[in-house]
Amino acid sequence: MKDNPVNSTINFAKDGIQHGFLKVPYSSNKSAWGSVMIPITQLKNGNGPTALLTGANHGDEYEGPIALFNLTSRDNIDDIQGRIIVIPAMNYPAFLSGDRVSPIDKVNLNRIFPGRPDGTVTEIIADYFSRTLVPMADYVLDIHSGGKTLDCLPFAASHVLNDKKQERACELAAKAFGAPYLLKMLELDSGGMYDSQVESMGKIFVTTELGGGGTASPETIEIAKQGVINFLIHAKILTGVIKPFLSPTVSLSMPDERSFICCEHKGLVEPFFELSDVVKEGDLLAKVHNIDRTATIPENYYAKRNGMVIIKHYPSIINIGDNLVVIAKIE
Repeated sequence: MKDNPVNSTINFAKDGIQHGFLKVPYSSNKSAWGSVMIPITQLKNGNGPTALLTGANHGDEYEGPIALFNLTSRDNIDDIQGRIIVIPAMNYPAFLSGDRVSPIDKVNLNRIFPGRPDGTVTEIIADYFSRTLVPMADYVLDIHSGGKTLDCLPFAASHVLNDKKQERACELAAKAFGAPYLLKMLELDSGGMYDSQVESMGKIFVTTELGGGGTASPETIEIAKQGVINFLIHAKILTGVIKPFLSPTVSLSMPDERSFICCEHKGLVEPFFELSDVVKEGDLLAKVHNIDRTATIPENYYAKRNGMVIIKHYPSIINIGDNLVVIAKIE
């Protein structure tokens, strides 16, 4: 297979604090021999586990970048034993434009793994993670939030895996993150996801959803910042005591597709719920009003299961095929 063209300006084997870039070749009208320069920091002190920490897998999700840019400002590694690789904005072109997907090639990084070394910019980034960064890691944390089109309860999540020992290790790491909610997550479309790629390589993987609406709040930022510290303590890379954001954490699961309410109409959402509301099967969740004409009967959407509302569509105008609501089972 062709070598990946990404060049790192840091030495992954070297102890100490290093700041640099992942240089992704990108020839464009603005720069004939240019590169996408993805910021990266490594904090390494002796032998020990490696944690790979990422934000902005989607470019309109901000808790991860804020928490991780904060982490990169560390000037002391005496309390670290091992290696921390920090990439605050892994989909850097999308992050700069504030979009879910890259403006360069219109590709969703979180649906293109394992990537290609001879593909588009996004495919090259995915391939570099798959073949260079993830193999170095023992623990992987990918911080997400809802972006511009979803709003989410702040939760850390793991997945159901075939390897039950790995599944349990991921679940314990997600619990250690210390978010107010802990979710065993069901993905409707896991093909090409970073999650699936990392888990297929036997790594301990945790993901999150920490708010949304294309912005970040002091509360969700603090959850992300403390969660990163907790995750590193759990991995035995950082010394300290795990401090959950709230106690006790609420445990949730998504047993099947009834958790998802997909919108079948374009229109204006009139909600009858808030995030964290507990609903019963058959409860009215929302009305979707026709915005093309007046005096029409709105379409009603009902809960398909008992549980807690953990994700809702954002903003109030919705299109056919958009996710309206996600309801999780309370464990």
